[in-house]
Amino acid sequence: MALPQEYEKPPPYSPQPPAFSQSVGGQLPPGYQPYQGPSAPLPAGYTSTYGATTVTVHPQEIIIVGACPACRVGVLEDDFTCLGIFCAIFFFPLGILCCLALKNRRCSNCGAYFG
Repeated sequence: MALPQEYEKPPPYSPQPPAFSQSVGGQLPPGYQPYQGPSAPLPAGYTSTYGATTVTVHPQEIIIVGACPACRVGVLEDDFTCLGIFCAIFFFPLGILCCLALKNRRCSNCGAYFG
């Protein structure tokens, strides 16, 4: 099946794009206004930010359950107060609840107390 003569060869490649002509007779199309440039000179060091979005990244803090909030190294351990132990012994059934309510948490590394 032979192709017609006009389809056998592609058009020649031109490395330069064709020059732009404004319109017939050198006139601009209706409604077209060419860009005149900025009306005032831009200050030195000015960077245009058209469509730019500022992103602020906050470092994330990893909070470990049971870790010391002061030194962030030690582990918090439960310490029972003397009053809590006294209540647990002498007021046995309800004293256990008082003992649990009166406990302090102490860091194993820095020794800080947290209520």
